[in-house]
Amino acid sequence: MIGTIINIFRIKDLRNKILFTVALLIIYRVGFHIPNPGFDQQRIKDAVETRDTESPLGRAAEYLQIFTGGTLSQSSLFGLGIMPYITSSIILMLLGEVIPALKKLRQEGQTGHKKIQEYTRYLTVLICVIQALMYMRMLGAYTHAGMRAQAFLMGIIGMTAGTMFLMWLGEQIDEYGIGNGISLIIMAGIVSRMPWAVMSLIEKVDFRVTAQTGAIGPGRIVFLMAAFVFVVAGAILITQGQRRIPIQQAKQMRGRRMYGGQRHYLPLRVNHGGVMPIIFASSFMMFPPIIVEQIARAFPDSMVWQTILGALRNDAYTYNVLYMLLIFLFAYFWVTVQFQPREMAKNLRDSGSFIPGLRPGRRTAEYLETVMTRITYFGAAFLAGIAVVPQVLSYALDIPWNITTFIGGTGLLIVVSVSLDLVQKIEASLLMRSYDGFSSAGRIKGAYS
Repeated sequence: MIGTIINIFRIKDLRNKILFTVALLIIYRVGFHIPNPGFDQQRIKDAVETRDTESPLGRAAEYLQIFTGGTLSQSSLFGLGIMPYITSSIILMLLGEVIPALKKLRQEGQTGHKKIQEYTRYLTVLICVIQALMYMRMLGAYTHAGMRAQAFLMGIIGMTAGTMFLMWLGEQIDEYGIGNGISLIIMAGIVSRMPWAVMSLIEKVDFRVTAQTGAIGPGRIVFLMAAFVFVVAGAILITQGQRRIPIQQAKQMRGRRMYGGQRHYLPLRVNHGGVMPIIFASSFMMFPPIIVEQIARAFPDSMVWQTILGALRNDAYTYNVLYMLLIFLFAYFWVTVQFQPREMAKNLRDSGSFIPGLRPGRRTAEYLETVMTRITYFGAAFLAGIAVVPQVLSYALDIPWNITTFIGGTGLLIVVSVSLDLVQKIEASLLMRSYDGFSSAGRIKGAYS
C-alpha cells in the first residue's frame, strides 16, 4: 500500500490531478465559513443549540445538513450545498423519459448532452432561488435591525451564487482533476461532519463498568465499531455486486479469415439505482410528518391526528416499514426508468452478439428484464436494511440519531460508492503506466454472483 501511494506521486500527471482536486475541495470547505450578510450569527447559533431535534422539522433539517455539509448554527453562502443541482439533474432525467423532445436530445450524443446540461443549470438557478427564499424566511427573525429586506435579497443572491460556484467547482474537477466532481463535493460534505459526530460520541462515553444513565459504556462502543465495519463491508459488497450474463459473439467470414467468436460478459449491477432510491424515499418521507404535525397543532384535542403523528415519528415501527416499502418502490422505479432491456437487446443483435440459448430480439429483452427484476429485489432489500440501521441503533442503544447516521444510511453509502469509484480511477491510471494497483491480486473487480 505504501509503495502504491509513492507510485501515485511519482506520476506527474496523476499527482497534479489529485492535488488540484484536493485544492478545490479545500476551497469548497472554506466557503462554508463565509456568512450571509445582514444576519446575527450569534443569535442563530443560540437558537440552533436549543431547537427540538426530535421534531419532524428538526429531523428534516438534520438530514439536509448531512448532504450540504454545513450547519444550521450559521447562515452560510454555501448553505444550500450542491443538492439543488442534483435535484434539477434528477428532474430532467425523469422528464427525459416522458417528454419526447428531451428524449431526442439524449440520443444526439455530446451535442444533446450539452443542451441538457444548459437546461439543468437554468433549473438549478430556479430551485436555488426557491430554496434560498424558504431558508431566508426561516431565519427572518435573526436579521440585524432595519436590514430585513436587504438581508433577504443578499441572502437569496449569495446562496444561489454559492451553489452555482460549487457546480462550477465540480465541473473543473471533472475536467482537470480526478473522480466525479459533484460526487466528491457531496462526499466531502458528509465526511466533514464525521469529526463532529466522533466528538459528540466521545463526550457521552463512560468506560466504567457501572456507567451512568444516558452515558455510552464500553459494550456499546464495541458494538458500534463492529456495526460500522459490518455495514461498510456490506456496502462495498453490494456496490460492487454484479450479475454477469454470458455473451457470445457470432463468427463472421471476411475474405479468408474468420472473425468474432469471442465470449464475454454483460455485467448487471445488483444495486443498479445506487443511493437514489434512499434519497427519493427519504425526501418523500420528510413531508408527511411535517404536514401532520402542523395539522395536529391546529387540532390539539383530536386523538386521530395525534395517533397519526405518533405513527410517523422516526422511531415508530409504522414509519420505518413505510420507509422500507418506499425504498423498494423507488428501486424498481429507477430500474424501470434507467434500464432499457429492449435497447440492450437491439444493440447486441446489431453487433452480432447473442446470449447462448436465447434468440436475439424480444426473447433476449425479456430475459434481461427478468434477471434485473430478480437481482433488484436483493439490492433493494440491502438498501432498506442499511437505511434503517441508524434508527435501530439509536432506539436500541439510546444513542442520538445524528451520531448513528454515520454508521448506516445514505451518507455511508455515498462515501463508500464515491471512494470506490475514486480508487478505481487512480488504479486505472497506475495500471496504464505499468504500476501495481492497490490490490496485490491485481485490479479491483466487482463481486459477482
